[in-house]
Amino acid sequence: MQAMIFLPVTALFVAVFALLQVPMTVAVGLRRAKSGIQFMDGGDGTLLKRMRAHGNFTETAPMCLLAMGAAELAGAPGVLLWSVGGALLVGRILHYGTLVTSGFGIGRAIGMILTLAPLLIFPGFVLAQLFRQ
Repeated sequence: MQAMIFLPVTALFVAVFALLQVPMTVAVGLRRAKSGIQFMDGGDGTLLKRMRAHGNFTETAPMCLLAMGAAELAGAPGVLLWSVGGALLVGRILHYGTLVTSGFGIGRAIGMILTLAPLLIFPGFVLAQLFRQ
């Protein structure tokens, strides 16, 4: 019987991000129901903001989490996983909140920086480990 590989830090972040995606998806659906718009945004600014915030989360979070899992498999120290994963979580919440409420602002920019950093740090760690061998 083969031992199972478990990535506890990444698994926790995957669970949290999956749970965060539920209210984002519901927010889009509720606006569609209220506005009667079943496809695209129909020119509804609120729906468009919710769709883009949900879409941006969906476009970036999975790749960050995959990179995090690869880093954990490659032996990344806990402090790196927790701090960069935490930055990603804060960044995604900040970006979503800013985009949905005002559409623009410093929160959106900081949110993207806190998202792009993990997209550089986690793969950077993996590549460093691979080329170190």
